[in-house]
Amino acid sequence: MTPQVAVVVFPGTNSEDETLRALHAVGLEAELVHWSAPESLARFDAYVLPGGFAYEDRIRAGAVAAYDAVMDPVIEGAQAGKLVLGICNGAQILAEAGLVPGTAGVRRPTAAFAPNASGRFQSVHVHVKLVVAPERVPILAGIEPGAVIPGWASHGDGRLAAPANELERIVSDGHLAFVYADRDGNQVPAPNGAALDCAGLVNRAGNVLAIMPHPERDAWTYQHIDGSRDAARGDTAATLAPSGGIRFFEHFARAVRGQVMA
Repeated sequence: MTPQVAVVVFPGTNSEDETLRALHAVGLEAELVHWSAPESLARFDAYVLPGGFAYEDRIRAGAVAAYDAVMDPVIEGAQAGKLVLGICNGAQILAEAGLVPGTAGVRRPTAAFAPNASGRFQSVHVHVKLVVAPERVPILAGIEPGAVIPGWASHGDGRLAAPANELERIVSDGHLAFVYADRDGNQVPAPNGAALDCAGLVNRAGNVLAIMPHPERDAWTYQHIDGSRDAARGDTAATLAPSGGIRFFEHFARAVRGQVMA
């Protein structure tokens, strides 16, 4: 059986095509499912919520989308053990839906991705480091301890915010999945001022992951901002060669296949 992945599109989503391309690149059968067709989601084996500005980020980023009817089957799927990945705006939606860190009930958020400390939208190249044991994130099957993944932090609301006791629980219970780091894996201050330098959260079961930076925007050489892109200029194969961000999706694909075949 070939696993099927739905890329859920809300009004205002704008990163669905790049996300779909990355999923296809790692061999997954994925398709876009718009908010107007929630009834079609039940047949999918996994869900990805891509970046953008769902419902114009009214009230709070992700707050309106979390109550959209299309999230009902996503929530039900998550509770049944299906894999759910949220990137940037998708991460904000998962937090507002209470799926991450998942320390309270559904649609009872205990943490949120609030406006950046700078007070403005930022788009910067970053690296993130896995800071929990790989077995805590079965949604990224086979990922190595301390894995460092490149991506782009492109958001206006990426600062993790929560009460002090909730932040303590996020750490003690293993919900802090990724932190901002340099390319060598040394933790660095979050560019958005996030508490705990948080770049990603995982739920207790490890089947729901929210990550703020976009790994799909550093998945091929042509997306680089360093000398490697210039060195590949004129060489189609080198320009289109996969790079660090695609590894994130390779792990996700391995998890989806493993879950479906189990």
